[in-house]
Amino acid sequence: MFGGNKKNKENGKAKQVTKSATAISGLNSLVAGTKVEGNIHASSDMRVDGTIKGTLVCDAKVIIGPEGAVEGEIRCANAVIEGKFEGMIVVKELLQIKDTASINGKVYYGKLLIQSGATVTGTFSMGKPANGTATNGTATQIAQSKTKASDIARKGKEKETVN
Repeated sequence: MFGGNKKNKENGKAKQVTKSATAISGLNSLVAGTKVEGNIHASSDMRVDGTIKGTLVCDAKVIIGPEGAVEGEIRCANAVIEGKFEGMIVVKELLQIKDTASINGKVYYGKLLIQSGATVTGTFSMGKPANGTATNGTATQIAQSKTKASDIARKGKEKETVN
């Protein structure tokens, strides 16, 4: 009555109805307007249309939608990036970067597909990080790098005005 053993009659014969792999494993979804700070671990696919600041570990596929944003660290089997990502991402298999994506940080992947129009900045490496683990505070390190770069640029302008 309530289980997955439903039978449909088709052409007068009973037919077993099975659930798809997606229905069984499920899809986690963070909808637009939702903000999460902290650590998330998902065993099935994860779609982000809201904002995550922290660490996302997913045993399956991570999808960052066109309005989605993640700042921090992602570790997953597969990923599709359509929105914004800043930090460090480690994708064991296929990383797809769509034309609407904006990525800034350290990217590790098994296979890579980048569509024309995507904005990518940072380091891209095939395989996993050399030490096998990510450094904590990757987003902080990127922010510090940006600050150092702006300080260098400002000092360069100061020298120009002195000369």
